[in-house]
Amino acid sequence: MAKKLKTYQTSLGFYDQAIAAPSMKAALAAWGASSNLFHQGVARETDDPDVVAATMAKPGVVLRRPVGSDGPFTESAELPTDLGGGESKTKSKTRSKSKPTSKKRPARTARNASREIDDAAARKAAAAFEKEERRREAARAKEEAARAKERARRDKAVAAAEAALDKATREHEAKAGAIEAERAALEARAEAEQERWDKQRHKLDQALRRARE
Repeated sequence: MAKKLKTYQTSLGFYDQAIAAPSMKAALAAWGASSNLFHQGVARETDDPDVVAATMAKPGVVLRRPVGSDGPFTESAELPTDLGGGESKTKSKTRSKSKPTSKKRPARTARNASREIDDAAARKAAAAFEKEERRREAARAKEEAARAKERARRDKAVAAAEAALDKATREHEAKAGAIEAERAALEARAEAEQERWDKQRHKLDQALRRARE
């Protein structure tokens, strides 16, 4: 039976992010968080009816809005408009602290609105979340298969290059060995020829001296 979904919210980079997920662990995985944002106090479960409604409409999908804003969560959110603003940003924060927004509702009203999601809708949302999870898993598996294929292609190319290098090295060593053997044989023949000539010249020199006496 599919687990009931809850809505979790955090702030990462330039965006507030929200998702309908069955657990904190699933939310962290969908956000791609490398640490437990809930333990760090930067992520929480929310019962804001607007956020809950938006995430339950797209369970398992990470929704975003510019960080610090109170606009709706969507799949494609624009960057915050006050990224470089120093004084204006400070004034905006001051105004937001001094004057509560009209969208803020009592906790009890939020909880009641959250409970209005009936069991059938919750089951539908949970099934949609599982479908999205399967889609993400399939995408990850496809990416991993592509990486494995690329690794296999690279390993094959490296093995072929290494084999070609080994073959060429063996051929070179064989030819160099043959040349060295030929050089040694030539040197031996040259030494033998020099020795033969030295003996012959010595005899001829002696004969020449006797002839001159």
